[in-house]
Amino acid sequence: MESVSRTRFIRISPRKLHLVCELIVGKKVDQALSILEFTPKKAARFVSKTLLSAIANARDQQNVDEDKLFVIRATADTGPTWKRSLTRAHMHATPIHKRTSHLTVIVDERAS
Repeated sequence: MESVSRTRFIRISPRKLHLVCELIVGKKVDQALSILEFTPKKAARFVSKTLLSAIANARDQQNVDEDKLFVIRATADTGPTWKRSLTRAHMHATPIHKRTSHLTVIVDERAS
């Protein structure tokens, strides 16, 4: 039985978050956590916290062995975009798009 953890409205671009998600898919959870610990990106902190939440959900709700947990899927979806503007020369405005993301991490037990 798989365990899902979601973090919504993260203030980081989904493109940057997706790069870190690709690093951990298919790995054991302890290996994925060590990869995230040494990844020098801001997104690694968000993915790590969500992964720890998914592990805790699996442990508490389904009584699974943490040593057999694998990251089945980690996805970064687009959240709402905050639209701002920056005043420029001659009273013109330049649009600024502050992107947000929704992160989903799914772990499941695999027989090894």
